[in-house]
Amino acid sequence: MMLMDIEQVAVHGGDLAVQPLSFSLRAGQPFTLLGETGSGKSLLAQAVIGTLPPGLIACGQLHIDGQTLPLASRPARALWGHRLGILPQEPWLALDPTMRAGEQVAESYRFLRAMKKAPARDAALCDLAALGVADAADRLPQALSGGMAQRVAFAAARAGGANIIVADEPTKGLDVARRNEVIALLLEEVRAGGGLLTITHDIELARQIGGEVAVMMRGEIVERGSAQQVLTEPQHPYTQALLAADPARWPARQPKAHGPQIVLEAHNLSKARGGRQLFSGQSLRVHAGEVIGITGPSGCGKSSFGDILLGLLAADSGDVVRDRKLAAVKYQKIFQDPPSAFAPRVTLRQALDDVVKRHNLNGERIALLMARLRLRPLLLDRYPDEISGGELQRFALLRVLLLDPVFLFADEPTSRLDLLTQQQTIELLVEVAAEQNCALLVVSHDEALIERISHRRIHFGEIQYPCGLSSEAVLP
Repeated sequence: MMLMDIEQVAVHGGDLAVQPLSFSLRAGQPFTLLGETGSGKSLLAQAVIGTLPPGLIACGQLHIDGQTLPLASRPARALWGHRLGILPQEPWLALDPTMRAGEQVAESYRFLRAMKKAPARDAALCDLAALGVADAADRLPQALSGGMAQRVAFAAARAGGANIIVADEPTKGLDVARRNEVIALLLEEVRAGGGLLTITHDIELARQIGGEVAVMMRGEIVERGSAQQVLTEPQHPYTQALLAADPARWPARQPKAHGPQIVLEAHNLSKARGGRQLFSGQSLRVHAGEVIGITGPSGCGKSSFGDILLGLLAADSGDVVRDRKLAAVKYQKIFQDPPSAFAPRVTLRQALDDVVKRHNLNGERIALLMARLRLRPLLLDRYPDEISGGELQRFALLRVLLLDPVFLFADEPTSRLDLLTQQQTIELLVEVAAEQNCALLVVSHDEALIERISHRRIHFGEIQYPCGLSSEAVLP
């Protein structure tokens, strides 16, 4: 059964034109748009659901419930919540910062399903528990990890009873176990007769969801077919390159030897949050030029550990020693959620110029780093919410590299990047760290990526148990 038919949808008015494309969302048949950052896949989805940024124009028609509606009038907005559930790319932008997570999910039950307050609260708690974030119910969004915020946003999107879900990078920032749980929930909607439109650069997500896959490149569909066909026997060179960029397929490499200089030491660190012990009695010694990888489940304390090393978060016990001859600005972080790291109403050009002026840096390096990070110069005059999450994350990396740090904590630095851009960005990050003799601490859910780039690895324990580092992770 056809739930929604999209005919000749296109987007014009920006630097990337999305060419006319038609597809249908059918009951029980997922449709996935796959492609690298900036390929136009999110613009295509935004045209369908009516959330295009100002200045961009959607063309085409939407057929639903026997009606034909022009996309230019944003007809899908009237369907939000009760017929069309939207899971956006940036969960923090979808959640009310003043409302606790449980209340936000319960609100959908109350206003879209007309439930009383108590039953709505019970239903919300049940949904959060099913997603493994029951302890998030009484917390504000800013107190949640990226993975937890994504799961709360998913619960809120589906609580209104919508039978069509549009999911933009729904598993971004999640560990393998949580990603599989979200995939299972999406597929549950499909098996119940719902429609699913997924926008992603995650090939494994597209493979597990199945159904039909369309691969986008520069605003056009270059390959389309069943997930089995496209992701197993790709015909287009671009699709072949995407599959080859999977970290599991990267050639084995021997990390460059690092020097003996110690840039940071941690002694007997302990931290608890939300009544749960994250880690205790942990020590670490970091050398200049060393690459250390951190893996572990979402919400397990990986980000907290790195923040303590930087002095952004206080430990419950223990201490961190940094080189006192160096300015604090030489110890830097790339945040997991790039929108939270930029002032929303300041252009990217101004944001970078402010750093250059504040620290008396060489502004000519901006253009050089932009070229290495595959960032187009025209993006400089845009605001953070006017570019993709992947592009914004690369700007965050650029801004940090301008400061020539001696220690860099990269918290999921590639979670918003497609595989091609991820490979290029990680290679650049490791390359620059070696050039500048900068110690690099990288958090990632991708075990293969960490295995390929690290001198040493830190592994955090399972989330359902008292969470801490494994014993082999604290060797000096």
